[in-house]
Amino acid sequence: MERKVAVVTGAGSGIGAEVTRALAGAGYRVALAGRRADPLRAVAAEIADAGALVVPTDVSDAESVAALFDAVRGQWGRVDVLFNNAGLNGGSANFGDYPVDRWTEVVAVNLTGAFLCAREAFRTMRGQEPGGGRIINNGSISAHAPRPGSVGYTATKHAITGLTKSIALDGRPYRIACGQIDIGNAATEMTERMSAGVPQADGSVAAEPVMDVRNVAEAVRYMAGLPLDANVPFMTVMATNMPYIGRG
Repeated sequence: MERKVAVVTGAGSGIGAEVTRALAGAGYRVALAGRRADPLRAVAAEIADAGALVVPTDVSDAESVAALFDAVRGQWGRVDVLFNNAGLNGGSANFGDYPVDRWTEVVAVNLTGAFLCAREAFRTMRGQEPGGGRIINNGSISAHAPRPGSVGYTATKHAITGLTKSIALDGRPYRIACGQIDIGNAATEMTERMSAGVPQADGSVAAEPVMDVRNVAEAVRYMAGLPLDANVPFMTVMATNMPYIGRG
């Protein structure tokens, strides 16, 4: 069988870029999806020898997602792994002041986008020969415990857990495994503010420790590399001393 094929959304920066590098290093051909073409091309250039396909994609748009998977099937004929990673933080606002347009945008990307990408991957995996594959959803520590003022992000990440469970159950007859990785304070552009201090549940503002994003990439690579008769349904990878255990 030819080398396996992975699709990574949000692949142009942060966790998505590092996971792309890790999967390419493990021998996968990788399709890089995201909103901005230039960052995708920059990451793809690093892994060109492994096999890379750049497909600018708006994960909140069903036609754009369908075009992504059409391109991957056209290039390599199959999909073995989807890392469902694209997402928005949504900013911070007290629940009573959280704007409806921001809520709609965060739900469209974090939840609807994850559903659309997983559905296209599922359909491909169900119909290909040999059949089966693995979907890995990027959850969050916020899938378990919220930060103050994060209703959009927290609600969508809780919903990702339900999405993961439903995919895992419906995928059983087709050898489609689904798991979720919940990440806490990986050092990326998104978490640079942690060192300056972020609001805590007790009303204080405190700096938080972060961890190397490569730890996340290695965890995803491990999950992706399991045989399809084994699965990690949920994994938490976090900075050891971040205030999650005991948050609040």
